[in-house]
Amino acid sequence: MPATLLDLVHRNPNPAPWAEGDNIPWDDPAFSKRMLREHLSQDHDLASRREATIDAQVEWIFTEVMGGRAAAILDLACGPELYAQRLAAKGCECVGLDFSPASIRHAASVAAKEGLECVYRQTDLRDGAFGSDFELVMLIYGQLNVFPRDRGRQILQGAHQALRPGGFLLLEIQSDEHIRKAARGAPSWYSTPAGLFSDAPHIVLQENFWDDEARASTNRFLVIDGETGSVSSYALSNEAYAADELGELLVEIGFGDLRWHPSLTGEPVDGEHPLQVVVARKS
Repeated sequence: MPATLLDLVHRNPNPAPWAEGDNIPWDDPAFSKRMLREHLSQDHDLASRREATIDAQVEWIFTEVMGGRAAAILDLACGPELYAQRLAAKGCECVGLDFSPASIRHAASVAAKEGLECVYRQTDLRDGAFGSDFELVMLIYGQLNVFPRDRGRQILQGAHQALRPGGFLLLEIQSDEHIRKAARGAPSWYSTPAGLFSDAPHIVLQENFWDDEARASTNRFLVIDGETGSVSSYALSNEAYAADELGELLVEIGFGDLRWHPSLTGEPVDGEHPLQVVVARKS
């Protein structure tokens, strides 16, 4: 039975991280189709970056991380695979894994049309089956943070196992400060004729929570259908890793030669930047 406005009134006032689900339903066909639209939009950088930004980041990855050498690359949580397409055009062989069926279909269609050496699979990263013999594993745009710590460790262990000795992990995470700040933001709302949560007119109420013991945030989205008044609830939780904590975890797993960078172009970004980059080598 759909939730009602009365259910909204009696909602949990302080949900624990991941208590209201395993995050937004990326694998739902309708949701993933709407999310793909946001990934491909050139109006914002909220789902994927704009093409010019991705071009610059891919050039840095290929030149600085891979030394200008074509390589076997695994992209975890790849979305519509805007990075692998460009890396494959430089001679790399790429595999992309993502939970979204619409994104995987789009990526496979582009690869087939352009004759790119890319393979895409719809996969839940929590299953940990990543393959092997890669020279670079990428997990970017803060995707590690959306998993609880134990799951995050398992994913990093899977990335380590997927790499050849001497291979690189490229990890882009949300900064500890950014997650804490966002969790303490005031409640907000907006209305729209159509958007990420629905193709029909709706209102979105957002609440933000911080759990100090778990060191994790929760963003709750309450979506009210404009015609029926029915309510759908979504939640997105993020683990906050301090840089030294993440570094220790990577070393524990078997990575070394950690190098921190201010962005995926290696250059500082003007203003507050919510993401940090670390490149680590498999020992």
